[in-house]
Amino acid sequence: MRVRTFVRGLLAAGSAFSAAAVLAVGAPVQAHASATGSTALGTFDYDLRGAGVRVPVGCFLTHTVKGSGKRITSQFAGIDCVGLASTFSHFCNWRIDFGYADTNNRTYRTSRGATHTECKGDPLREVPPQTLPKYGKTCAKFYVNGKLRAVQCHYVTK
Repeated sequence: MRVRTFVRGLLAAGSAFSAAAVLAVGAPVQAHASATGSTALGTFDYDLRGAGVRVPVGCFLTHTVKGSGKRITSQFAGIDCVGLASTFSHFCNWRIDFGYADTNNRTYRTSRGATHTECKGDPLREVPPQTLPKYGKTCAKFYVNGKLRAVQCHYVTK
């Protein structure tokens, strides 16, 4: 009886920890020196030249920022897939944009990526080093067929 109670408590604690970790994955992260975060895409369908394409669960938009303060020395974003999604997911007509907003959440710049008509399992975009004019946040935005599928942000602070 005691072992069963202990195991149930352990499972409940593990579930709570897992839920907290999942909720934190898509949350913005402060970037003092560097930060990496991922946001789940979720499953979705899109049309490719008249054929339906399904993207299964298991793909994430991962966004990395390196630097200090308003100086960004490296920033890139891409799609990572795990499990069956890594085998069956290909993205066609995709692009990755980077958006920059001030501390009042007003977007002041968008770096629009090229739309890639080829189908790729691991889309990736990198932008050159830069110094931002304002503190706030930088976000990577992933589009497929012109539709926004995921956003992942990092705060840029002193």
